[in-house]
Amino acid sequence: MRKRPLVISLVASIAIAVIAFSSTMGAGWSPKLGLDLAGGLSVIYKPAPIHGTSVSAAELNTTISIMRNRVDSQGVSGANIGTQGNDIVVQIPGIKNYKQVLSELGSTAQLEFRSVLCEAPAYSPPAPSTPAPTSLPTNCASQNQATASNLNVTPNSNSAAGYTANNLSPDPSLASYPTTTAAQDASDLNGNVLLGVSASSGQGNLRYLLGPAKVTGAAISSAAAQLQNGTWSVNAKLTSQGSTEWDNFSQANFHQMIAIDLGGVVESTPLTQPTASSWTSFAGQVQISGSFTQAQADALGVVLEYGALPVSLQQLTVQNVSPTLGKSSLKAGLVAGAAGLLLVLLYVIVYYRALGLVVVAGLVLTAALLWAVVSALSNSGMNLTLDLAGVTGLIVSIGITVDSYIVYFERLKDDARSGRSIRSYVDKSFTGAFRTVLAADSVSFIGALVLYWLAIGPVRGFAFFLGLSTLLDVFTTFFFTRPLVVLLGRNRGVTDAKVLGVARGLAIDSGATA
Repeated sequence: MRKRPLVISLVASIAIAVIAFSSTMGAGWSPKLGLDLAGGLSVIYKPAPIHGTSVSAAELNTTISIMRNRVDSQGVSGANIGTQGNDIVVQIPGIKNYKQVLSELGSTAQLEFRSVLCEAPAYSPPAPSTPAPTSLPTNCASQNQATASNLNVTPNSNSAAGYTANNLSPDPSLASYPTTTAAQDASDLNGNVLLGVSASSGQGNLRYLLGPAKVTGAAISSAAAQLQNGTWSVNAKLTSQGSTEWDNFSQANFHQMIAIDLGGVVESTPLTQPTASSWTSFAGQVQISGSFTQAQADALGVVLEYGALPVSLQQLTVQNVSPTLGKSSLKAGLVAGAAGLLLVLLYVIVYYRALGLVVVAGLVLTAALLWAVVSALSNSGMNLTLDLAGVTGLIVSIGITVDSYIVYFERLKDDARSGRSIRSYVDKSFTGAFRTVLAADSVSFIGALVLYWLAIGPVRGFAFFLGLSTLLDVFTTFFFTRPLVVLLGRNRGVTDAKVLGVARGLAIDSGATA
């Protein structure tokens, strides 16, 4: 083979490794550590059906997807959410505000939109001699009803809000009625409910009597907070069916309040098109505005988009994992791996001389590529994390990589001992050796692929990093090892050197190098 293609292949492989490594370092990227190394939160949930007798695979997948979105919305990356038997296992590395994430994560709240009938005061138990009410009233006192006529919503461009409206007082007769439980709220979509407001609303113990739920969270396609003209609002996009449901519901409640009910708690009670003089179709887009802070708008956006889980979750275990033990294990593993690697490198240098240095250079190249790829995947949408199992996979892959070099060198040694010169047969030896390397790496990769597919938890990390290292081994062997060894084998100064010569490493006479 001509020299120029060999040089191009060698330089290109080195350039790719250097550019990839430098780019990730320049971007400040590094591999994100998993739960056992960085510490964090580990939770196990047992799913139970809300409707029906069992949890379907579709409901389980939807639950995992919503939980992952909830975690991501908190600015947390690298979460590992999956199943273990019939349970859902959540692992979130490097988390600090675990109480906030935990409260959002397992909330099984059902998102509903109900019309506001009136405000109600805080619950006050009736006197012992007075029988407790058994059912909610169908309506409120006439002067307290949140009707369009009582609210008298009027568009007003001179008002900061863009409209004016009457303030209605709570109906005192509702004080003795207990607040509807979350379970009752979820099961009775067609009846009235009496719910309290969210603690974050700042409205204390205020409650609302709400009508039937005409629209559920299934109508929301996506939602996000947005800063517009210096004020925060939440924009929601509706599904095609949800758009029709919302138009019908909002038209019936024009210039009235609609309650956003999440799991038996009123998150917000926006007015329907208060700045418009007549109702118009929302055309699949809903904007909720008010005196929101950024945190309130963000929280409401999360509620709208990821509010409802199709199953009920029972929290089995919660563990706040300390990174101390993991880091100690990582340190011990790295020390052991480095010691083993050093012994291997010393052995191949003593045994193969100059070809041993090729092994060292190849491992450095592979390490640079691995760092770049893992760092890029950790900082991408994949949110790859490196845990102890992954580190184990990388350490095991060193043996696979070194084996590839030994297969080539031993094939070269056999061919040189048969009377052929290193210079004339160094390239042909690679052809036979590469078939063996490719077969061995294929078996390793298939094993890693099957293990990744069948395994759960940390074992998948081991399989992923083992498979990734195996692919890089094929790349390095063909584009780096082959041209470098061929070029060294054609150089008489390198092959015949007294101490590190290729001929001494292959245990052949220098005359065989001619």
